[in-house]
Amino acid sequence: MFSSRLNTSVEVNRITHRLGELRAAATPVLDLTESNPTRSGIEYPAAEIARLLSDARSLIYEPEPAGLPAAREAVARYYAERGESVDPGRVLLTSSTSEAYAWLFKLLADPGDEVLVPRPSYPLFDYLAALESVRVVPYPLVYHGVWTIDLDALRDAITPRTRAIVVVNPNNPTGSFLKRDEYETLVRLCRDHDLAIIGDEVFSDYALTDDPRRIPTLVAGDDVTIFALSGLSKIAGLPQIKLGWMVVNRPEAMARLEFIADTYLSVSTPVQWAAAGLLALRTSIQSQIHARLRRNLQTLQVQFGPESPMRVLHVEGGWYAVVQVPRIRSEEEWALDLLERKHVLVQPGFFYDFEAEAFLVVSLLTPEPVFARGIAEWTT
Repeated sequence: MFSSRLNTSVEVNRITHRLGELRAAATPVLDLTESNPTRSGIEYPAAEIARLLSDARSLIYEPEPAGLPAAREAVARYYAERGESVDPGRVLLTSSTSEAYAWLFKLLADPGDEVLVPRPSYPLFDYLAALESVRVVPYPLVYHGVWTIDLDALRDAITPRTRAIVVVNPNNPTGSFLKRDEYETLVRLCRDHDLAIIGDEVFSDYALTDDPRRIPTLVAGDDVTIFALSGLSKIAGLPQIKLGWMVVNRPEAMARLEFIADTYLSVSTPVQWAAAGLLALRTSIQSQIHARLRRNLQTLQVQFGPESPMRVLHVEGGWYAVVQVPRIRSEEEWALDLLERKHVLVQPGFFYDFEAEAFLVVSLLTPEPVFARGIAEWTT
């Protein structure tokens, strides 16, 4: 009786099952996967956030499909502070980047059409696309000391049913940014095949290295149809305050998206009036997160130094790190063994659709004492 779009297993995997048993037995677990900033010891200006969300103007319902002008102007100022000029008329608000993907799939694809997504990457794409009756086709990221797009494989993945190429910049979990030469190839491919680029930039404020070859954001791109996505969840460390957006570079695409948005009107009024103030608070929140990411990455790199059988793969930005482990057992066995013997929780690479074994993923946002203890336990 249910839609085939929801044809997915509800079985709990072995790692999650064992974690549930340990927690039910009140066994302390060193969770190295924590990526929720509101549960990671980040200090928030609680009174100021509450004040911003209690603006009396929120009592008046004034539906604007693309979002209230004040909120769209606040997003444009955010980009201006990053050195990018964005017309507020190019900004369309959503409740989240997940919703932005859903709307873009509605905009660009008919049932059975395809979007190209990076592999490895966040596994949510499969579900978002399936719910829109769109097919996900992966293109590989390859690692040779740094992560790069396999441009030949990307080119070969394009078919007559391809509608868009998704770029996560920086990627989750590899932490790799899009480079200028990769962008130029993407533009050529999209121009030749009449494709759009969807740039997911939620982690773009969290660069951990400098690289002049990097494309920090796609909002200035005008060679092909481009949608640049972001939101408060990562920029201000506020995933519970649901506000995302996309910057659109084609008027005809914007007009159609406004029609879709008008059908849902999903963005709440309080968060729109609070947007300017919440974005202004991001500096203090981001500084804490940046410091956390750098210190945990250093801990990881010191612990898994040149003499270690474990190898920390190069990470340019974002909240995650990837550790390559010896292929003496599967990733699932590695993760289960750490959980069983050391009570340390990590994620296996197959959660992110790594093509080969064996990789484990940890969150650099984990509170530092927990991270240091968990990594130390891992190596003993």
